[in-house]
Amino acid sequence: MKHAKRLALAAASLATAGAALLATATSGQAAASAHPLPPLTGIPAALQVPDGNQRVAVLDAKGVQTYTCVNGVWTFLEPAATLWEKTDRAKQPVALHSRGPVWISTRDGSAVNAAAAASVPRDGAVPELLLKATATRGDGLFSDVSYIQRLRTHGGLAPTTSCTGTDQVGVAYSATYAFYAPAS
Repeated sequence: MKHAKRLALAAASLATAGAALLATATSGQAAASAHPLPPLTGIPAALQVPDGNQRVAVLDAKGVQTYTCVNGVWTFLEPAATLWEKTDRAKQPVALHSRGPVWISTRDGSAVNAAAAASVPRDGAVPELLLKATATRGDGLFSDVSYIQRLRTHGGLAPTTSCTGTDQVGVAYSATYAFYAPAS
């Protein structure tokens, strides 16, 4: 994917997120969901969040895992995804996920950066992950996040073909992200 095309896609994603932010702000919705969190089952033992943390959000995501050509091999560059509340049939954006990795709330501007703490392979998809927060900022949905689980991944694997020069490609993926904060 050429740089200009990536910029156009990013601009379109931000425009969609901005519209959702404006709609949310004008409708008076809270940063966190008023709906009960859906149950999560079948989480591998390696991805369990330590005791003392409680789930604060479950968001579905759809986007791309971007790979760039390095010495003839596809190498992971960055994710780009839009997240919405699992229970929202309209799929209104709640957050954007990008390089860092970082998740930024489109509703309140809060953000969380994280680093992988554990990984479990998944057939035909990028691995499921347990991520530990490394920094948060702002007040809102992500301000107190301590752990993130990337679950139920589909797609997103690097191409198996060779590449040349500085080629880039975005590979579609989807996942469920569960966010946790220290229990009160």
